Amino acid sequence: MNSCLSLAKDLVRKEITALESLHARIGPEFERAVLCLNEMRGKVIATGLGKSGIIAGKISATLSSTGTPSIFIHPVEAMHGDLGIIQRGDLGLFLSNSGETAEVLQFLQMFKRLGLKTIAIVGRANSTLARDCDICLDATVESEACPLNLAPTSSTTVAMVMGDALTGCLLTLKGFSTEDFSRLHPSGALGRRLLFRVKDIMHSGDNLPVVMSGTPMRDALITLTGKAMGAVLVVSPLGGLLGIFTDGDLRRAVQQHENLLNIEIDKLMTRNPVVIQDSRMAAEALNLMENRPSQISVLPVLNGDDKLAGIIRLHDLVQAGL
Repeated sequence: MNSCLSLAKDLVRKEITALESLHARIGPEFERAVLCLNEMRGKVIATGLGKSGIIAGKISATLSSTGTPSIFIHPVEAMHGDLGIIQRGDLGLFLSNSGETAEVLQFLQMFKRLGLKTIAIVGRANSTLARDCDICLDATVESEACPLNLAPTSSTTVAMVMGDALTGCLLTLKGFSTEDFSRLHPSGALGRRLLFRVKDIMHSGDNLPVVMSGTPMRDALITLTGKAMGAVLVVSPLGGLLGIFTDGDLRRAVQQHENLLNIEIDKLMTRNPVVIQDSRMAAEALNLMENRPSQISVLPVLNGDDKLAGIIRLHDLVQAGL
């Protein structure tokens, strides 16, 4: 088993080394590729054969999901009728480790005849594919991580990361936002994280556990237990949030004060609590609750006028699938 672990770590190290080499090679040609993609008026047609085709499909899917229309076409299928999808303004993205794959080179000629821009992600910078494409992105690796130096491993990793880098730069250049991303991912856990806003999940209106400043604890506790939100929110006569008193605060107060019921809640509440705007994404509320030295389970919610609008609990976020 130790030899297996040693081999696994060696394989990972080889792929890291290949990526470090790629990192050092990123230069002006990469920038040209990003600008070319940004200026494109059609769609990206990605292609490749074998493992390179699988990576091309992944890059194409990532481009589409981040605002750049893209489709993968198998180079063999392209020669048997799928060429009809190519239109003026499209761009070809060709992946090949050797740069000499016959089917890929044949597909490339269709783009050249139509005068369309082409980008190669290729493992040999002196190959036919590298020479014939408008832009060549060097995805060379010294060797594969495979113990036999045969199965595409380091080469496919480098090609995929090159595609990820292109996509990341392109979406940044386009100003593609989290909101844009959410519109393209409406389903599943990711969609819920991106589409739900705080106002969609929070409790408001009659369910809001609110007491006025100066309220005795005996009355505040009635609201705390009756609303069952894990806290009461203390407001001023004008509706401004002054503080919060939670179930945890109650446990601590019981230990520290003998005549608890007659104390005004203002003396025990937490002033200037962590809050969130009702227009923010629900995932941000989850982040505010969890990514802090001392986790909290409820957040007061404010509207655009910084007035109290609601309350949201960790339990609500979990129930919503976040």
